[in-house]
Order: sequence, then C-alpha cells, then structure tokens
Amino acid sequence: MAVVGLKQVTLALLDDTGAILAGTSGLSTNGTFPITNDMLGTKTANITNISSAPTLIYGNDGQVDASIAKGTPSVAFDFNNLPAAVKNKVLGRVNDSKGGYTQGKVPKIAVLIQTTEIGTLDAQYIGFAAGKMNETALNLQTNTATEVRVDDALTFTAFSVSKWGGQAIKFFDGGDAQFTEATMMSDVFTGYTVPSAG
Repeated sequence: MAVVGLKQVTLALLDDTGAILAGTSGLSTNGTFPITNDMLGTKTANITNISSAPTLIYGNDGQVDASIAKGTPSVAFDFNNLPAAVKNKVLGRVNDSKGGYTQGKVPKIAVLIQTTEIGTLDAQYIGFAAGKMNETALNLQTNTATEVRVDDALTFTAFSVSKWGGQAIKFFDGGDAQFTEATMMSDVFTGYTVPSAG
C-alpha cells in the first residue's frame, strides 16, 4: 500500500489519566485540535523508529531467524504556523499573565496523522495515544530580498500504551468495512466525544 500527501494532523492534550483535556485546559472545546488551512497546515510529518533494527539469530551455520523489538517511534513535524497559545501549551510553557512564557512541566499529548492511499483514495491514519512534544532549536534568519520564514519544527516522541498491548503506534485503514471515524477518534483520543451537530 502506497500513500500520498499529508492531509491533516490533529493534536490533543492529555491529563494524568491519559484522557484528553477539553475547554480552557485543553486545545479546544472538545479537546482535539486539527491543524487546518487557517493556520497554513502541516508541511511534513517524518515518522522514524516504527520498528527497531533486527537482531539476527543464527543456527546450523546460517541465519535462521531475526528478533525485532518494539520500536520507539518519533515524528519530526514541520507546522507552517501554529497559533502561539497552542504551541506553548503542547510544549508545556506556562503563561505568566503578562504575555511571557517559561518552561513548565511538559504535558503528554495524543496525535493523529491522516494521509491518503494511492489508487483507492481511502484515508489512512497513523495514531499515537500518548507522547511528548519538544522544540530543540529555533534558527532565526534575516529577511533578504525574499521573506525568510522559520516554521514550527517540533519533535514528538511516542510512548507505549496499555490499551494497544504496549505498542506506541496504531494504523487505521479508512477503507476497511469495519472502520468508523468516531471509533478511531475515541481509540486515539481517550475520552473523545463526537461534536454535536450545529
């Protein structure tokens, strides 16, 4: 299965129990925060360490098996223009009520990435039920004859969760006959409720 594009990324802050935070404590009324075109979307989501390198097993003078341990996935995100309040919240920066932010406890967040399968055009999703986001550098540059933008380059490190059998990543096939978006959202974002119509 090949995929094309990066359709959308959705984020949510988690409380100490792993449930999403909603309202003023979270990122939106119901807790989930899709990175929309209004904030110029997401440029890249580079997922690495989905699985570890195999350890070869030898016997009878040959390679007879391989042991492949669980991966420790991380995602290098390039967001074009995250709202300042959202960026500071996911990084755990604390507002001093005077417009300033200092580093506080880094919160756990959940992430859902959507792409599209080539040919069928079915939505494909990669979910992370828990992890932490960090920003390692901020390379500011002077404008020249052209505008020099510095995107929001954040790295997400995923954690294992018991509800997924100790795995840190889960894949969802939007073309599967049993698939529903609401079920997937509840699976990735613990405590998710479908927004009411209107």
